[in-house]
Amino acid sequence: MNSFDINLYLFLENLLFFTVATSFIWILSRVWKNAKPYTLPLPLPWWHRWWFLSMQLLGVLLPLPIMLLWGVWWKHSAVLTVLGWYFIILGLQILFEALTLRKFQNVVWVMVPYIYLPYRFWQLYEGLTVLGSQPELLWVRYLLVFELVLWIVNYAIDVSQLPRLFRWEVSSRSVTIDS
Repeated sequence: MNSFDINLYLFLENLLFFTVATSFIWILSRVWKNAKPYTLPLPLPWWHRWWFLSMQLLGVLLPLPIMLLWGVWWKHSAVLTVLGWYFIILGLQILFEALTLRKFQNVVWVMVPYIYLPYRFWQLYEGLTVLGSQPELLWVRYLLVFELVLWIVNYAIDVSQLPRLFRWEVSSRSVTIDS
């Protein structure tokens, strides 16, 4: 596959994802339009700031110089293509999270990462196949594997926060497991 074909394929794939994800979020926001306005449960856990900062540094600021060095400076178009789409979809996720939480205060905000993160896993995995096995791109492949693990851990943390986000009550009794 040549560079044009890869770019066209990734454009169509990302456009399809964006169309389906946006439609799904829009439909669900209409279904839940009469729900009570959603706000984040406060106070945030003590570790939230560190987790959020880590995700910004490792998920955004780390791939950016890699994209600029390998993709722009050293002219590896595959790196620019893979990380360019990564940043576009990440930016759209952040935009949807901001709109649904801050502007519309819709409970649909909670599901935005659950739609976008699995697609990010796919993007990073697919990026490994697009880059191929060129030895000069070894560190970029390491970055993609690191980002894949990072976002999977982030997803697990997101899932673990569902009870708090939905304000589910917790019993004061301790839970015991029968053997």
